[in-house]
Amino acid sequence: MGKDAIKIRGLYAFIDAAYVDLSGAGDAAAGLLSGGARIVQLRAKDVAPRDILVAARAVREATERSGALFIVNDRADIAMIAGADGVHLGQDDPDVEEVRGLLGPEGIIGLSTHDVKEAVEAETLGADYISLGPIFPTRTKKDAQTPRGLTMLSEVRSAVRLPIVAIGGITRENMEEVFKAGADSVAIISGILMERDIKARVASIVSMIDRPGAY
Repeated sequence: MGKDAIKIRGLYAFIDAAYVDLSGAGDAAAGLLSGGARIVQLRAKDVAPRDILVAARAVREATERSGALFIVNDRADIAMIAGADGVHLGQDDPDVEEVRGLLGPEGIIGLSTHDVKEAVEAETLGADYISLGPIFPTRTKKDAQTPRGLTMLSEVRSAVRLPIVAIGGITRENMEEVFKAGADSVAIISGILMERDIKARVASIVSMIDRPGAY
């Protein structure tokens, strides 16, 4: 999938090992995708690389069938081996320029940011998109920073041209104000993965985002 075809918009879905047993990563991906998700990130903190790779291959197979974008969190090596579309980096991971040397010009690189300074730096370094958060208080990351709020989101939107994925405490009920503040995409994790019917939950979120004139 070339970069010209990549659109970081709408729902940014996750398969997070904190909520999903990685042995079922392929099934989880199928549920997300059948519900209408077009971007899926695999996030597996403190998991053996071999297990992450097995899960990544299963997710890659599912996203290839649907034509969706597949991103691996942190691990550029696993992204390359599994044939993912790209990798999402944190502020403490290898820098964007180093990872670009591994993935090449077609690889998608996202970078987590928390303020205007980090967002501008990400754009300067050549990231393809950024995440910004946490926007609201979140239970997904125990080490999450202080909520940034909608004002910060608007400030970052004014400072960079990169697509922005808003993350942290976002729900069906508050995502409209997040989009209006400048997000191109919203990451909803526990609000999807803790549901019994992932497909139905995703479908309800995607239908809200995609309805004519929504945001």
